[in-house]
Amino acid sequence: MAKPASPLAQRLQELIDFDKRLYFFTLVIIFLVIRFLTNTLILESIPDYENLEKQGGLMFFHIFNTLNYLWTPFALLWKFTVTAFLFWSIGLMIGYKANFKELWKFALVAEVVFIFPELLRLLIYMNPSGSVTYLDIQNFEPLSALWLVGHENVEEKYLYPLSVLNIFELIYGALWVLGFHSISRRSIEESTLVVLIAYFLPLLIWLGFYIGAYR
Repeated sequence: MAKPASPLAQRLQELIDFDKRLYFFTLVIIFLVIRFLTNTLILESIPDYENLEKQGGLMFFHIFNTLNYLWTPFALLWKFTVTAFLFWSIGLMIGYKANFKELWKFALVAEVVFIFPELLRLLIYMNPSGSVTYLDIQNFEPLSALWLVGHENVEEKYLYPLSVLNIFELIYGALWVLGFHSISRRSIEESTLVVLIAYFLPLLIWLGFYIGAYR
């Protein structure tokens, strides 16, 4: 017999009871707009970018960005699927059964957390000073380990790992504790264990692999 939902779980379910298809479309549009505007700032920070543009020197920059825009919705769908599978499979392994479809829907909702670091980058560099370079904008990761130490002070292979170690990942993990608690009807303590094993442990393993394989 399934456990009754706690008041906290009931409240969370009420908050996320909305049209997920419209939400996904809105999420994709927000990410695309922010990334387009940020890439425009990066482009304008490249020395003599106008002449480079006329000479075709920025062709690969535009191609890469266009492919990135096209890939954004598919990348999000893939991330939701992998994340939900990790929570579903790890939860099942330790005896905490949860509905995969509901986990997938929650992964979609929780992704809103990662809008904020991209939005902060855009807002902070909306009117950059003349001393700001395109690398400053590109490597600006607010409230991250990279933000604390400065991208110019670390080797290139550590840029990505240090950018991933940020406060938004912790907020995302905290949301998942609530999400798994709501979906599986497990306690907060049990849900925290699942989040640590299913999300943070694979994340740390991936970062370790990235550093070791970087060339």
